[in-house]
Amino acid sequence: MRITGLGHAGMFIETTGGSILCDPWVKSAFYGSWFPFPDNRALDWETYGKADFLYISHRHRDHFDPWLLETYVPKDIEVLLPDYPTDDLETDLRALGYTNITYTTAGEIIERGSLRMMVTPLRAPSDGPIGDSSLSIDDGTASILNQNDSHPLDLEALLSFSKPEAYFTQFSGAIWWPMVYDLPEDAKRNFAHLKREAQHKRAMYYIEKVGAPHVFPMAGPPMFLRDELFRYNGLGQENDSIFTDQAEFIARLHEESPQHTGHVFIPGTVVTIEHGEQTVEQTLFTDAEIQAMFDDKWGYLEQQRATRQAEIAEEEASRAPILPPAEMLAAIKEWWEPLLRRGRIFRDGVGGPVRYTIGDLDMVVDFPKAKVREYAGEETSYWFTIPADLVSTNIRDHEIDWSNSIFLSMQFAAGRVGKFNEFIYTFMKCLSRDRIEYVENWYGEQTDVTEDVQLGDWIVQRRCPHLRADLSKTAKVEDGVLTCSLHDWKWDLASGKCLSTQGHPIRAHAVEDELHAEATAPAAV
Repeated sequence: MRITGLGHAGMFIETTGGSILCDPWVKSAFYGSWFPFPDNRALDWETYGKADFLYISHRHRDHFDPWLLETYVPKDIEVLLPDYPTDDLETDLRALGYTNITYTTAGEIIERGSLRMMVTPLRAPSDGPIGDSSLSIDDGTASILNQNDSHPLDLEALLSFSKPEAYFTQFSGAIWWPMVYDLPEDAKRNFAHLKREAQHKRAMYYIEKVGAPHVFPMAGPPMFLRDELFRYNGLGQENDSIFTDQAEFIARLHEESPQHTGHVFIPGTVVTIEHGEQTVEQTLFTDAEIQAMFDDKWGYLEQQRATRQAEIAEEEASRAPILPPAEMLAAIKEWWEPLLRRGRIFRDGVGGPVRYTIGDLDMVVDFPKAKVREYAGEETSYWFTIPADLVSTNIRDHEIDWSNSIFLSMQFAAGRVGKFNEFIYTFMKCLSRDRIEYVENWYGEQTDVTEDVQLGDWIVQRRCPHLRADLSKTAKVEDGVLTCSLHDWKWDLASGKCLSTQGHPIRAHAVEDELHAEATAPAAV
């Protein structure tokens, strides 16, 4: 088996049973904000486009590049479609002309001669754009796991496919926190450090659980080449950003877990595995070039910024004309109010009005009343400032996922009083009837917390209130605080209160309380 890195999460996998093109991305994403790091334009895309199978893990635009697919990938390629609750990804692919679609099923193996493949989907509201997935591959000569951006809860089921010899996984996930928030600079630096540590702990958790001897960190970080975002590359020019790079992660992996060998996986990296023997070579960049791009990262990024300004200008020119405030308010009101009326759990979860300043429009989404209206001067616990051309473009395109467009662009500002509220952001990526109804039902099903588990001196509900991870496997308890390692959310066990966000209480009590209750209970007659 031979795996060629295509940049970010992209890879071209050659097996004894055919070749697989995974998540190819070249053009800038999220309104011209993200670019693959390092630059991957010099790859032989004509060759990679002639694969036997196409696998797009999810709809995020750093994984799904319509321009590249239309330019290089034939329409008759067999598409491995993850089993998602809504058909948004299938609709996108069919709109590009792809009809040879294989509908995969979670946990089921697809066989093409000597090639065995399994796509494992995730379906929680926070999994990518309502869905994320991983790809397991075995062709008799080697077995690999392309976990991509996904954070699977049931690793036992995933690893039942085979024991991976090489593990490809996200290590530097992208989010807008805390860079876009209205915070003092010292607070931003502190929060950025905490976010980087949480991402690192999650990556290490999976590396230890998967147990593959060779680890290839991928799916990040991106390059930010817009002038206003340039300072947020890597750890940030003010140490207030969250993007660890490959070399930094591998150095720390070697220090903390030397039994796992980390490899730089960038455009042109070729990994060959055959019956336990593995080689890694770089074919696009020389060793000296790779050394320079990490040692003098800001110099490399400056060079890249100079070469991509025309692409940024082209993206800006493609945006919709700015709608007048009254017309914009009417369009959002007509679109969102029917969804708000269907989103009872969303409305209760947000619990108050949220303010949006969009160019000259100052509006409020009143979640409890399911209304969109002009801002009336009331106090709000959350507020956003968003460029009017981005919102006008989303209205023109009827973009149902504002996380997969505006928020990941980082071309907005936010503020809040109190904790993070996931319901606001989840609503903003569920701007269709199908998505609202699915996520409402998903949240409703999370109330099943009847099974308990003992963790040290505490009896705790077995399933995490966030995404139902098995806390007997993912939790750590210290000084009465439970931390779920998958997303680093925390709970105070004495009160059951979530320390990371609003809502999501946990059911817990001390073991000694249970023993006391048993000791003082009346004897049976």
